[in-house]
Amino acid sequence: MKKLISSLALIGATIANAHFLTFLPSTDNVNSKEQSTVKFEAMFIHPFEQTGMTMEKPEGIYLENKKEKLSLKEVSKFEHKAWETTYKIKRPGVYKFFVQPEPYFEPAEEKFISHVPKSIISAYAMEDGWDEAIGLKYEIIPMVKPFSLYAGNIFSGKVLHNGKAASNVEVEVELYNEFGLKAPSDTHITQVVKTDENGNFSFVMNHKGWWGFAALIEEGEKEYKGKMYPIENGALIWIKAY
Repeated sequence: MKKLISSLALIGATIANAHFLTFLPSTDNVNSKEQSTVKFEAMFIHPFEQTGMTMEKPEGIYLENKKEKLSLKEVSKFEHKAWETTYKIKRPGVYKFFVQPEPYFEPAEEKFISHVPKSIISAYAMEDGWDEAIGLKYEIIPMVKPFSLYAGNIFSGKVLHNGKAASNVEVEVELYNEFGLKAPSDTHITQVVKTDENGNFSFVMNHKGWWGFAALIEEGEKEYKGKMYPIENGALIWIKAY
């Protein structure tokens, strides 16, 4: 996920940034009819730097383990192709949505990237089931109630791989920086924590806004122009701090 860029002006130096499949709902708490039609944006971007990349049409955006496939509309975000959809919530509950993308070949890293982001919404104050998996091959399960967090709270999650806890996995973290914050150095842009022996990790969200957590597991290969390349699989979750 870390992209290394070099140029003649930067011989001997590297710049590290991270790209996230960003999946943001218009709200994570539906409390009225006016909020009940939730809009989702899916885009491949650098969230802190607020720059975009092209996102080809995903396989789909789904509600809970492909129970329902949502329609897709092509849009432009950060001057690149991205996707939108809406879903009308008709009854109280906890709703889990995810994006299943097509694997993307990143030539700078010589690997395919396949990140599956998830977003969890509470409708009309219902809270049951936010800590239950939806059965993705790579998935982050929140260990704190995910739709009622403040800036300064700790977000804790468990990384699952084929339903089992994934230990010693890097989890990259970035703020969707719509506030124009400046990082003191390039290395501050993407924060990194690791899972413990039980697949758990924690991170303090020190600013309001949407935070992306990406657990990265390299597994499998895919052919590109006659050569096989590894696949970086990502379990992502987007959490809002108020």
